[in-house]
Amino acid sequence: MNLMIVEDEPRLRQALAYNILWESHGIDMIGTAANGLDALKLMERKKPDLMLIDVQMPGMDGLSLLQELKARGLLTRLMKIIILSGHDNFEFAQTALKHGVSRYLLKPAGEAEILDAVLEARRQLQQDLEQWRRQAALEKQWLSNLPHLQNLFFLQWAGGKVGRGEILSKCKELQIPLRPEDRIAVAAMELDPSPEDGEKAEIQKFTLQLLAKELLTPPSWWIATDSDMNLMMVFVVGPETEASEALLRMNADLSQLLSRTKEMLHRTVSAGISAGAGPLEHLVSLYRQASHALQERVVYGHDLIIPYRETAGENTRPFAIQPNLEKELEIAMETADEVKALEALQGIWDELVSKMETSDEFHESVLFVHSLFTRMIQKRGWTIKQVLGEDAKFIHNMSLLSTQTQTWAHMTRIVNRIVAYVKEQRNANSHQVVKEILRLVNEEMDQELTLHTVADRMYINSSYLSRLFKQEMGVAFSDYVLARKMERAKSLLQDGHKVYDAARSVGYRDVSYFTKVFRKYWGVNPGECKG
Repeated sequence: MNLMIVEDEPRLRQALAYNILWESHGIDMIGTAANGLDALKLMERKKPDLMLIDVQMPGMDGLSLLQELKARGLLTRLMKIIILSGHDNFEFAQTALKHGVSRYLLKPAGEAEILDAVLEARRQLQQDLEQWRRQAALEKQWLSNLPHLQNLFFLQWAGGKVGRGEILSKCKELQIPLRPEDRIAVAAMELDPSPEDGEKAEIQKFTLQLLAKELLTPPSWWIATDSDMNLMMVFVVGPETEASEALLRMNADLSQLLSRTKEMLHRTVSAGISAGAGPLEHLVSLYRQASHALQERVVYGHDLIIPYRETAGENTRPFAIQPNLEKELEIAMETADEVKALEALQGIWDELVSKMETSDEFHESVLFVHSLFTRMIQKRGWTIKQVLGEDAKFIHNMSLLSTQTQTWAHMTRIVNRIVAYVKEQRNANSHQVVKEILRLVNEEMDQELTLHTVADRMYINSSYLSRLFKQEMGVAFSDYVLARKMERAKSLLQDGHKVYDAARSVGYRDVSYFTKVFRKYWGVNPGECKG
């Protein structure tokens, strides 16, 4: 779960954020704010599950912040607040509890007490989520007529079956308040593949659909589900909103949905999002981009929000996943699991190809298997020749396959080539985003650089950025930044710079805190490194 800290005293704010080992307790500290006004701005881009708020702050105090969050609809029932106050005042505490605060702590509260309060708030939130899940299961019912018609309209629109001139008239008819000047961005979301998929998967998909509609609501979000209960999510961007701010808000909302789904279902989902926002008539292409981006989880892994990137195969239409053995074959290839892929191919061969009695039937069945391979390759934006090399000639001319033995050898080679190509793409990926991160770290060493601030600068999701950086660099982002800062600081000290100057040059304004970090990293005090 995510935690945001709002505290005006810099030393205490830094201690709360970095002295407590939040990650080891499963808490992701996603941001800090020095007062209520800063917190409001941060809340527009971040969606915390838990908030630790000081009462007395300049500009806007903690209680005023709670009132404003409630007025803006940002204080939801699926959020927990902990108040940290220097006043043992009954009226303060009473007002805080009226706003749904789960715990009221008095300063000076120790780190252990604060940690316990946050963990207890998380436990309460988990119970609320579990209660919500049970309610959803008991109250499960199909959508009423209007939502069903809205869902059908969005699917037809995304499929190119609604004319440009019909969009606004249909929206008005179905009570969807879109304006000609509005823009839209699109996300495609699915449960990540699991070997345990079965009857439970349908219930999980339905629960994901309900949770998405609970957290992502009109008029900003419109959600449609296809026949497989996978989600298409349309995010409305008004003319008054900057595109960059819209992408940050979109990422924050989807991140919260991914987090809540994992808590409730113990199952991950992934989402692909379009390259940006466009006019209403571009929904078809924006949805195609989002669907293509979702397929990139084969490279970057699961439980991610993946932005669309231009590829050579951007115009390739994604193919629907076939059930049973075909689906097992596709998942195994996507995950580069050669053993399972060959097992699935063997099942298809035994059930289909080997049972054909005439040459016409045999070639028809081989054509069917070739279509599976072709679909898998084209969906990734690759070409047959690019992936299969010399074996591509058999796809183009099946008459070259004269025996079952030759055909089986050819099909196993195709599986081996596709799996090898997936691994090659994964290992050879040198993403431009990581190069930009390295440039930022090198040029802005004197600034406070965190994974979340860098992700915001680049308008992408922080979890996706973390996974991408670790995949390419072999180390976590925070470990890399710390190493670069400590190496730079040591070099400056050895060149004769003062400890104060070295600290500021690598982004530390508090010299005592810099000294503590330096000693922990190098094993000596900064003064001992001076040349």
